[in-house]
Amino acid sequence: MDIVSPEKRSRMMAGIKGKNTTPEMLVRRLVHGMGFRYRLHRKDLPGSPDLVFPRLRKAIFVHGCFWHRHPGCMLAYTPKSNKQFWLEKLEANTRRDARVLKALDALGWESLVVWECEASDLPSLSLKMASFLASDPH
Repeated sequence: MDIVSPEKRSRMMAGIKGKNTTPEMLVRRLVHGMGFRYRLHRKDLPGSPDLVFPRLRKAIFVHGCFWHRHPGCMLAYTPKSNKQFWLEKLEANTRRDARVLKALDALGWESLVVWECEASDLPSLSLKMASFLASDPH
């Protein structure tokens, strides 16, 4: 049983952004500051990656720990109410994510997932970005 009305829950869920989230903006500023230029949310690629580096054939996804089930992360909890719905929904998200990464790989693209919780550790995130973007795709 939900503790809020269906109308209020609908408004709450509609307010959750999928693009230009705080962690995504942080990654974008960091990568731009490192001198890399990118395209955003390319719909012609599987999963519409958050950041796309066409010349490097690399793509970055910035995933929310809750929505994409970051393994071992405390933000990837399962809500107590309507548990079956959430388990099915979140498991479908992880299956879709795996399909998208596999499809990008099949097209010759290298992918990186940056988790929401990683955005709070800028030095570590900088190293991760530099390593990913500096390596030669071929």
